[in-house]
Amino acid sequence: MSSNRKIEIFSAACSACDETVAMVRRIGCSSCQIEVLDMHDSGVAAKARAYGVRAVPAVAVDGVLATCCKGSGPDEGSLRAAGIGQPRP
Repeated sequence: MSSNRKIEIFSAACSACDETVAMVRRIGCSSCQIEVLDMHDSGVAAKARAYGVRAVPAVAVDGVLATCCKGSGPDEGSLRAAGIGQPRP
């Protein structure tokens, strides 16, 4: 298992998505592997559906959709609680 934390940001290149990307990059740590995924790509959209993404922006941490992204949208506190900004134990 990699020691990096995998962060996937599902984005449609809107201003709200851009704000989320900036926030994740700001709070991420050196062991956070951040990937921005374009929802206009059908493969990305299929992956998002498999994660349960219903709206963008949405963030998955280590293959699990962040709790905040299951309803209200990304917020810094919830993303930090999901592990962004912290190395894996």
